[in-house]
Amino acid sequence: MGALTNVFMGVRQSLMWSVMRIVRDRQIAEDLTQETYIRAKKAMDQAPVEHVEAFLHQTARNLAVDHLRRKGTRSRIEVADADSLAMQHVAEDVLSIEDAIIERQRFGLFAQALSGLPERARTVMILSRVENWPNRRIAEHLGISERTVFSDLKLAMGHCRDAVARYEKP
Repeated sequence: MGALTNVFMGVRQSLMWSVMRIVRDRQIAEDLTQETYIRAKKAMDQAPVEHVEAFLHQTARNLAVDHLRRKGTRSRIEVADADSLAMQHVAEDVLSIEDAIIERQRFGLFAQALSGLPERARTVMILSRVENWPNRRIAEHLGISERTVFSDLKLAMGHCRDAVARYEKP
């Protein structure tokens, strides 16, 4: 077991009761106690922590206070007893038929513009914006520099943006 795990297991019950005094719900206290361990682990992976036990207690307290703050905000905003009839009159977050057709046309223009790019620029654009790869990974994969990836991405995005903008001009 690691040092954090040993300390956590030794103070777990104390952490839970500290959180319980703040949130007044056993299940939430247990969840926040576990979240305390996860947050502490992430923090200790980034940098060493001198006083682990104090760090755990402060993290647990912060999580409990944040929970109460979110709960208070939520209670002011959310409607607890909304009836189903009232919920039927809330607008759906969907596109109208006209908006859907316009978006489909925009996507077609984007795809056409993308196909008009040089192969490498198109590949860079897809890996970056669709696959969510970082520039360094793209550069290594394609055997080019990160600066070239940046330039290709800038070229591709400008080309696609201009193609869609030409369509949208009256």
